[in-house]
Amino acid sequence: MANARALAKRRKSIRNIKKITRTMELIATARFKKAMDRAMASTGYTKRITQVVRDLASAGLDVSHPLLQPREKTQHARLLVLTSNRGLCGGYNGNVLRMATRLHQQLKASNPKVSLEVSGKRGLNGLKFRGIIADQSFLQFEDQPRFDQVEAIANRYLQEFTSGQLDRLDVCYTRFISVSRQVAVVETLLPLGSLDDSGTLTSKEQTPDAVQKTQSSYEFIPSAHSILEEVVPASFRVRLFKCFLDAAVSEQISRMVAMKS
Repeated sequence: MANARALAKRRKSIRNIKKITRTMELIATARFKKAMDRAMASTGYTKRITQVVRDLASAGLDVSHPLLQPREKTQHARLLVLTSNRGLCGGYNGNVLRMATRLHQQLKASNPKVSLEVSGKRGLNGLKFRGIIADQSFLQFEDQPRFDQVEAIANRYLQEFTSGQLDRLDVCYTRFISVSRQVAVVETLLPLGSLDDSGTLTSKEQTPDAVQKTQSSYEFIPSAHSILEEVVPASFRVRLFKCFLDAAVSEQISRMVAMKS
């Protein structure tokens, strides 16, 4: 049986660990509140601009946008994985990495060219341990990702998609649903023709009455083509930014819960 000195040393060690985890819990709580405010503030705008693009795609217009057109054959696919730079956040990174690994294997089996981009040191190390090397990494994102940082990445994706260098973009991240629920998901952001949100009918599922209603809901000035040129790329940038925001707030919630436990 341990002597009194060993027991006292053990109790002191436990008290120190308790202080550290309590401090990390408070820091995560403060960061979580700021991250959640930003994520919630962007939710309404993201849903609205997505709805506008969906309506325009189903309005039976004579013009279209390249970002809305599905590719007949996917030859160049890309997977973007959003993880954290730091650990001690429970199963946050593990859930995303397991899903990303499965999807990467599926894409490799069906597409000759698949590129992988990872945000976060934990994702890089986790995938490397599994024998998967990222083609590009992003380590600058923390609990408050900036729109200009995400916009630079989004513009590169848009340029590659319109030029034919990219046929499909999937993003694997943790979606923020509520304080008590965050889910690791895969979302296909390119092409945008597969827009769906909360079970809303896509353009292929729209009924004739819905199409007629959409046609009568919008007047295009100066033209439908010029509107699409602005709204469709903006929708993609906002949706990608929302993925980063959701990942950031989900990370802080996971760390807060893990440190409390």
